[in-house]
Amino acid sequence: MNSPTARRTEAGPLLRLALDLGPLLVYFAAYSLTHKNIFASTGIFMAATAVAMVFSLVRFGRISPMQWFSSAMVLVLGGLTLWLHVDWFIKIKPTLYYLMVSGILWFGLWTGKPTLKLALGTAYPGLDARGWTLLSRNWALFFIAMAVANELVWRNSTTSFWIGYKLWGAVPATMIFAMANIPMLMKHGLGETPAEAVADGPPAE
Repeated sequence: MNSPTARRTEAGPLLRLALDLGPLLVYFAAYSLTHKNIFASTGIFMAATAVAMVFSLVRFGRISPMQWFSSAMVLVLGGLTLWLHVDWFIKIKPTLYYLMVSGILWFGLWTGKPTLKLALGTAYPGLDARGWTLLSRNWALFFIAMAVANELVWRNSTTSFWIGYKLWGAVPATMIFAMANIPMLMKHGLGETPAEAVADGPPAE
């Protein structure tokens, strides 16, 4: 019989989604509640990110590689934003995240190492090798497009518009893209429901 501790080692798909998107939603709310103060909301974003990491560590005994990666970028670039009082550090965070994740996926495809499977293997039970290859390629291309989009938006619009784009553009686009991959995944052995597949995709940023 498995111990209670063993049963808690993996988060369910909805909780994983909450841990990924929760701090980001707090960021959006904080920006509005602080009268569009990007620096105050960035500090709150960093705090929410740290809380999510602690929750993962206490509740599941570990922090996933994707959560470590995204959280480290929030804390480092958010810290630079507050320290130097320059908001573009936090604005380029999505761009750097997208490009680095895309680079890791392309490296995995080039070397034949299933980097996405290593990060999300339990999220896609039954998916065959071809499915992992196609999924990795699709997300790698998607993240390049998202990096370009983020650069175009923050460099050519106001901070308020950029925040709105992240909430109403980047997050929905990521969810829609994850859903668009479901038919392909099911053809390659995916053994879970569409809702779980969406929740278990790579985080928005």
